[in-house]
Amino acid sequence: MRILPSLLGACLFTGFSSAEKKSSEQRFNELHKLSKSSPSLQLKETSYKSLTSSPRDYSAAVLLTALDPRFGCQLCREFQPEWDLLARSWLKGDKAGEARLLFGSLDFEKGKDVFASLGLQTAPVVMLFPPTEGPHAASSPEPIRYDFTTGGVGAESIHAWISRHMAGRPTPPVQRPFNYMRWATGATILLGVGTALATASPFILPIIQNRNIWASISLVSVLLFTSGHMFNHIRKVPYIAGDGKGGISYFAGGFQNQFGLETQIVAAIYGLLSFCTITLAVKVPRMTDAKTQQATVFIWGAVLFLMYSFLLSVFRFKNAGYPFSLPPFM
Repeated sequence: MRILPSLLGACLFTGFSSAEKKSSEQRFNELHKLSKSSPSLQLKETSYKSLTSSPRDYSAAVLLTALDPRFGCQLCREFQPEWDLLARSWLKGDKAGEARLLFGSLDFEKGKDVFASLGLQTAPVVMLFPPTEGPHAASSPEPIRYDFTTGGVGAESIHAWISRHMAGRPTPPVQRPFNYMRWATGATILLGVGTALATASPFILPIIQNRNIWASISLVSVLLFTSGHMFNHIRKVPYIAGDGKGGISYFAGGFQNQFGLETQIVAAIYGLLSFCTITLAVKVPRMTDAKTQQATVFIWGAVLFLMYSFLLSVFRFKNAGYPFSLPPFM
């Protein structure tokens, strides 16, 4: 039984434009009554012309769309729910029609002549027809077109655009329905992650609290970034380059240039120097055998000296004016 008023309203809406010409106030009252069953009025060519005809003391927001799959308008299908949400929210917040704004939708299949008269080659198109008479009458009766290229496709974006052109009138906010499924999914995922962490905590905590692991991660990070890793990503440098003689250049001249392989070599040098220093400072003093301790000092001291000499030679290659050097890489 509840569907009967909607069907009766639809029949009246289809045929009301063929009746005698009504005043702006009468048109608005009839259309506002029909919008209670369908917030976004489903228009045809005749009803579109009646809705947007002058004179009018109300505003009309009209969506011209092409929902048929034959036209391949993906944006039309994505935007239609947002438009319907905006129309429902507006009607819910303005049941008395104080804003004097009506929403309508005209599909290409039902309004080909309208599309042609407006010169439309694309869809969707949103037009706002301002009042031509009354206290809020616009200076120009021409409709205002929404630009989808600069504005968003959400209901909130269209609402903000309409509100800018309806100063001094009520502008009910967009009210999205509560998404129970999203909250249920989020709660389920949160409980699942919490349960997994609680179950695995006896195995994960010892790893997280291990100082050696954190020390290794910190050391690798320091070596990675001090060797120029971020410079490579920002400048998009090549990995290697030719030396012009058929060979390969591992180091780029100048402090403002470098290669990807150069970064890895420098990181390895820094890593080896760090390992030498840590070994000499931490491991060697704990050795109980004096001869082993002495041999270790000589070995790692020699490695430290050679690597530092090679590092200074790299600095001199990068900048010929670098004054320091050590044998054997003079």
